[in-house]
Amino acid sequence: MHSNLVKAVPDEHKKFLAGMVWVHEEDDVCIETADGIKHCRLIAVHAGLEKDKDVKQQLVFLRARDTRVPKIQALSGRKNVWDIPKELTEKPTVVVSGHHGKLNIEGLRLIIDEGGGMAERPVAAVVLPSVKIVRDTDALTNVIQDVDNVAKEDEEKLEDAPSIVVDNVDEAEAKVEDTPRPLEVKASTAANNATGKTIPPPGNGQKIYEIDSLLVGHRNHLDYRYGQYKRLREEIDKYEGGLEVFSRGYEKFGFTRSSEGITYREWAPGAKSASLIGDFNNWNTNADVMTQNDFGVWEIFLPNNADGSPAIPHGSRVKVRMDTPSGIKDSIPAWIKFSIQAPGEIPYNGIYYDPPEEEPKINTYAEFRDDVLPRIKKLGYNAVQLMAIQEHSYYASFGYHVTNFFAPSSRCGTPDDLKSLIDKAHELGLLVLMDIVHSHASNNTLDGLNMFDGTDSHYFHSGSRGYHWMWDSRLFNYGSWEVLRYLLSNARWWLEEYKFDGFRFDGVTSMMYTHHGLEVAFTGNYSEYFGLATDVDAVTYLMLVNDLIHGLYPEVVTVGEDVSGMPTFCVPVEDGGVGFDYRLHMAIADKWIELLQKMDEEWQMGDIVFTLTNRRWGENCVAYAESHDQALVGDKTIAFWLMDKDMYDFMALDRPSTPLIDRGITLHKMIRLITMGLGGEGYLNFMGNEFGHPEWIDFPRGVQHLPNGKIVPGNNNSFDKCRRRFDLGDAEYLRYHGMQEFDRAMQHLEETYGFMTSEHQYISRKDEGDKIIVFERGDLVFVFNFHWSNSYSDHRVGCLKPGKYKIVLDSDEKLFGGFDRIDHSAEYFTTDGWFDERPHSFLLYAPCRTAVVYAFVEGPKKADIRL
Repeated sequence: MHSNLVKAVPDEHKKFLAGMVWVHEEDDVCIETADGIKHCRLIAVHAGLEKDKDVKQQLVFLRARDTRVPKIQALSGRKNVWDIPKELTEKPTVVVSGHHGKLNIEGLRLIIDEGGGMAERPVAAVVLPSVKIVRDTDALTNVIQDVDNVAKEDEEKLEDAPSIVVDNVDEAEAKVEDTPRPLEVKASTAANNATGKTIPPPGNGQKIYEIDSLLVGHRNHLDYRYGQYKRLREEIDKYEGGLEVFSRGYEKFGFTRSSEGITYREWAPGAKSASLIGDFNNWNTNADVMTQNDFGVWEIFLPNNADGSPAIPHGSRVKVRMDTPSGIKDSIPAWIKFSIQAPGEIPYNGIYYDPPEEEPKINTYAEFRDDVLPRIKKLGYNAVQLMAIQEHSYYASFGYHVTNFFAPSSRCGTPDDLKSLIDKAHELGLLVLMDIVHSHASNNTLDGLNMFDGTDSHYFHSGSRGYHWMWDSRLFNYGSWEVLRYLLSNARWWLEEYKFDGFRFDGVTSMMYTHHGLEVAFTGNYSEYFGLATDVDAVTYLMLVNDLIHGLYPEVVTVGEDVSGMPTFCVPVEDGGVGFDYRLHMAIADKWIELLQKMDEEWQMGDIVFTLTNRRWGENCVAYAESHDQALVGDKTIAFWLMDKDMYDFMALDRPSTPLIDRGITLHKMIRLITMGLGGEGYLNFMGNEFGHPEWIDFPRGVQHLPNGKIVPGNNNSFDKCRRRFDLGDAEYLRYHGMQEFDRAMQHLEETYGFMTSEHQYISRKDEGDKIIVFERGDLVFVFNFHWSNSYSDHRVGCLKPGKYKIVLDSDEKLFGGFDRIDHSAEYFTTDGWFDERPHSFLLYAPCRTAVVYAFVEGPKKADIRL
């Protein structure tokens, strides 16, 4: 039994797996037990140690690693067997982990996915080199204790092992990096290891009044809101066994597998009858008829075939056919995990395959993993936000008209391809945030949730309240019990199944108000936030989902897209807040577009500073100069606003520049840096804008006929503008390259000095005449000269700390496409005396249209006092 389970590594994987731990999962294996032969799911571990090297040193190597480890998927049919080293079979050293792509190393032991599997299909965990098969948590605990006793002895012996192995690991990893990093960002472990799978009970929700005294005047509304949240938590505890269980609806609804067969459940109270149809039963409506319970849930169980194979083979097309109040309809199951567009009904033909280097097509998860992720890492970013992940039938919606909430977009590959992308990002030290859409849904009736059971009010509000007139989409009823189950489970599904590190919640303003923020100008009056226009059910849902996420995964990040400025938005739920970690600072991008349509003389320094810093005390914000909204067809990127058509002819370094290009490049750099410097605690860039991508995005689309009769013209399904020209930023003979290098320098400045999370921020000058902005953040002094022609010599700026300063970033540097007007070897020493309300100051040269950052180096040297 032991030799069969501990299948060793194929020859071609030996070198790849050396120094790693490899997890092997099998869906269905037979094992011998005291009760006879049983089917179970197998999770086995292999230590990827090299046979001819000292095992002790290699174990030190394993202990030293704290990174994501890839998992080999293609295991079937291998012939070559590599024996596990004898030393590993003599003493227990590892325990199995069932977590996808993440192994936690503590000493010599890997922590198992305790209590995994289901009652009908237990997890069989193999403890190497033990031959024990473990089926329950109690037995597993005993095994781990046994292993720990032996492992403790091994750890004591290994303490004297040479440390040079660990040093060599560090050196080897350093060589992989293209550029040294002063600080290393590690991927979140929260999404891979929920801490105890418990969610803390509600607090009293009263701390918000200590945080913001203006809220006291709206206590009735806020106490009612928190009361609704507590009531829901109590009812979920009472009827569902708690929020943790309630949010695992995907284990009950949709398709679930046991050792005996497949169960399919669907909530469709409006349906009169339901049948499961698909390739597996030749789309026969009468073959697999479902039954309904008292709660409107339809169910069917399909036992395994006589040979033990599942009744529905992997890859089968399936739908649910229902007789509904609006007629017979075939729908994609609401909890489906993968969906694809049906191919055309034509015979296959031989295809001549010789694609050009640039191919008009939709990019894949695999190509993004291999081509784009390394770029993001090299630029110095520590996180990536993926858009349009949830399946959507209309490609040109940018992923915001979701049809299948649990399924990743099939246009870009399979679910395993997406997992591979996320694993790679984690290996690179990148967090992966998902742009999740819970604010609305596609109004498609054939492939979405709309009219799923034939009624207007199934998942959504009925009537006009259930339609978003601007987005042409359906609006969820957050007061519905099953809608709460569906959406909470959906958020958890993406965290647990795909290991996302957080979410950017789309359209939160639309959720929180019955007017959806449309044709409403928020002035900051608190009555606008806490009145009859507030959708308390929706706000309560946001509290629940943040409570769920942070309760199970404290390190997971949630960002809310809210333009209204809702108070309590980033206050923890237990204190009475909505619970987000960050607010997306959306007003900044609108301000830049507004200014770019004005003359330079009309730019007001105070207006710029006010917009950038207009956020509540203690509320973390993610700032951005532009996003996908500005890049879509019909709008312009900042670069195109600045340089327009000159970008097509004058971006090559071997051609003379133009005044429009010179102005555009300098202001593009300044806009990005001041947004990052003053705009918030996080910085967001839409891909391509780091080097000033010249064109907009236009998805391939045909003519669209809207329900109101309006016709939206298409673009003949053209891919011409559906792209990002990364080659422009990489081409050293183009001016785009300097703009990209400046973006890289910005990220490394933050990585080195951590100014965005510093508590110290002080704006000392907003000079409307000289067009100068000066501010401190952390140990840095930022100096911006927005004047189009005036440069200032011996210009004095105030600062907090006395001593020596040096230049650490200069937008005018030649590397960044500047004119090299500042001497970087100069040192700047402060003088005492108040200036701009700062206790010290120093003199500098501020050329026109430049942004320069000065770092505090050291304080004044103490005098040599002799007695």
